[in-house]
Amino acid sequence: MQNIKVNGDRLWESLMEMAKIGSTEKGGVCRLALTDEDKAARDLYVKWCEDAGCTVSVDEMGNIFARRAGKDDSLPPICTGSHIDSQPTGGKYDGIYGVLAGLEVVRTLNDLNYETNAPIEISAWTNEEGSRFAPAMIGSGVFCGEFSLEEGFACVDKDGATLGDELKRIGYDGDLKCAPRPLGAFFEAHIEQGPILEAEEKTIGVVQGVQGIRWFEIEVLGMESHAGTTPMERRKDALVGVSRMVSEAHRIGEAAMPDGRTTIGYMEVHPNSTNVIPGRVFFRADVRHPDANFLDGMEDEFHSACEKIAVELGLELNFNRIWYSEPVIFDEACVNAVQKAANGLGHANRPITSGAGHDAVYVSRIAPTAMIFIPCEDGISHNEIEEATPSDLAAGCDVLLNAMVARANA
Repeated sequence: MQNIKVNGDRLWESLMEMAKIGSTEKGGVCRLALTDEDKAARDLYVKWCEDAGCTVSVDEMGNIFARRAGKDDSLPPICTGSHIDSQPTGGKYDGIYGVLAGLEVVRTLNDLNYETNAPIEISAWTNEEGSRFAPAMIGSGVFCGEFSLEEGFACVDKDGATLGDELKRIGYDGDLKCAPRPLGAFFEAHIEQGPILEAEEKTIGVVQGVQGIRWFEIEVLGMESHAGTTPMERRKDALVGVSRMVSEAHRIGEAAMPDGRTTIGYMEVHPNSTNVIPGRVFFRADVRHPDANFLDGMEDEFHSACEKIAVELGLELNFNRIWYSEPVIFDEACVNAVQKAANGLGHANRPITSGAGHDAVYVSRIAPTAMIFIPCEDGISHNEIEEATPSDLAAGCDVLLNAMVARANA
């Protein structure tokens, strides 16, 4: 069976219904991992999966697996999925599209009364965004052996709540062991989160791999003092030091163009008072590049720059790398399956490398993996105004359906 298509209207309706949970004024969503909003979205998704005849299980990390039986249920499943959680000001497609696209694949196969040889499985991974609990992709990371279960449970949010306790609170601390198991293949559908497909008028991005990502937690200590009585030359202002470090990060990112990326997106200033010189600043840095050796150089340069600034201003520096997602090249056969499906359906497409991290990164370590991108308006993501068209969303799901069926029957 080739060039079959999903019910695009049903996919769109499911996305819009899910977007009501945690909806924001500007049209996005706020569904931070393991909040009440995340629980409500999980509950709705599980209901939909059960209504579609899937067997649903939840592992110790709260990862949700919905399985549609195949003719030979002893075969490793052909899998797809993404995540339900969002950024604080997230869009209504990032992550959830990949989850609901998987559900639409199952619903379409049900409509056609079509039984694949291997089982089909959809996964919804816990805490992909890393916004509430750092690092990112922790659910798939534990599942694939990157982190221990204890490391996953111990992740703490800014209010001191642990991931393990929050899983229990919302009732998603499952019984299934969170550990690698045989998967026949894994495909993840996602909005591009960048401008390339739209600019080139391509409907499908055939993802070749994912660039490397490193996160750092950096603490800078100075001396709190009165803003009105402390002369400028006698200050140890931690925020002044950090402002220079932020500028250095940006300079390093610019020097690494077109592929390099550096971002400072999280910061805590203490005591955070208008008339007190900041004595402590904690921030996180995000550094990316598709070449591991180049990424090494970017890290070394940034670390050295921060040390130099701290010495010059008489500040104390604690610089720690907390996460490294290595550059990934996806499985050739899975990539070819996506390419063949896109071509067979007549969709304009191009090869592309993902600048963002995805659960597919970790899954690629234990199973043949590929990704499918569709355009998003102006390349905007991690923003409430994130937008994608119903036709592009359906096209990506069509490619997903055909690639998965081809692998399930191989």
